[in-house]
Amino acid sequence: MAGQHGREAQRAGTPHAQARIDLSAVRANVSRLRAAAGSAEVMAVVKADGYGHGMAAVARAALAGGATWLGVAGMREALALRAAGVPGRLLAWLLTPGDDWSSAVASGVELSAGATWAVRAAVRAAQAVDRPALLHLEAETGLGRGGAAAGDWRALLETAARAEAAGYVRVVGVWSHLARADEPGHPSCEQQLANFRSAAGLARRAGLTPDVLHLSNSAATLTLPEAHFDLVRPGLAVYGLSPVPDLAGPSELGLRPAMTLTARLASVKRVPAGQGVSYGHRYRTARETTLGLVPLGYADGVPRHASQAGPVLVAGRQHTVAGTVCMDQFVLDLGDAPAAPGDEVVLFGPGDRGEPGAADWARAAHTISHEIVTRIGARVPRTYTGGPACGEL
Repeated sequence: MAGQHGREAQRAGTPHAQARIDLSAVRANVSRLRAAAGSAEVMAVVKADGYGHGMAAVARAALAGGATWLGVAGMREALALRAAGVPGRLLAWLLTPGDDWSSAVASGVELSAGATWAVRAAVRAAQAVDRPALLHLEAETGLGRGGAAAGDWRALLETAARAEAAGYVRVVGVWSHLARADEPGHPSCEQQLANFRSAAGLARRAGLTPDVLHLSNSAATLTLPEAHFDLVRPGLAVYGLSPVPDLAGPSELGLRPAMTLTARLASVKRVPAGQGVSYGHRYRTARETTLGLVPLGYADGVPRHASQAGPVLVAGRQHTVAGTVCMDQFVLDLGDAPAAPGDEVVLFGPGDRGEPGAADWARAAHTISHEIVTRIGARVPRTYTGGPACGEL
């Protein structure tokens, strides 16, 4: 018992769980993407709090790695980066009429417009702050999501051209997004490329001279060079995860996962054969065994769909979630392996110690690795290695 008490005392003050973010991995990943992009510039996508890694810290690391642009979804994310003092060209693309367009324009945030109402909103904001709005016009080329459909594209171009002639906006980009770039060789990619080229040609014929054309996400950056144009927009690959997991893992693509998610066992106990475990007793012990309680649950982002399937590493051995993942905790059947409260549990990481990756959890939960890392909640503190979280840029 003295040894166990000593172990617990030694770990006093250690977080019960944490997500360790390797900023040197982010820098290296962006450098790799910069090389893959050829002559195109790199926009590091840092939406969703930097895919759960911490938006401002990742943004700075990405800029240090060679990105010259940053991309976010919402305007509030863009304004938060500006408030944090993060420099660089910055695009926000998922906007609504109720957003703070004036503050964004005043802060030099570049804005997407996929409909005429968005151009009019930008004009009003430009008038309010006496500064032209910087617009990227979004074309619908086949994803079936945002952007102006082919029948609405000319009207958007005409509205934007009039606003530019009046001095209220400057069209600095034309862009779209690929639907199936994670399936290299899929014919829809070639069709979207043709549609995008056509949309860009119409923009030029309307008298617009955008600085950049951009279409590529992570998968296209790494596998579809003809889609690079002037700027690529990698997201997932910035964080070292494979955008084409059915074809290649991170290491095969020259990437390194940046997040390692760990916890500490909260309790350890011996139980008899036939013991039901967690809600619904979906798992019963086959023999006398040791159960370990991990203080992370679906409120922290551990997928409930990974019940009975999520892999973890404890003391060099892989184990699987036993029973149902609860809101704040889940259980492991550790067999006869030595274990004590405070022992480290690694849910996922880069694999250096044989631990699972985010992609392994994605397979267990029947989802994608994007969701695994972005869903890690605010109750899990982020710690940073590989450089300062707040650099001088």
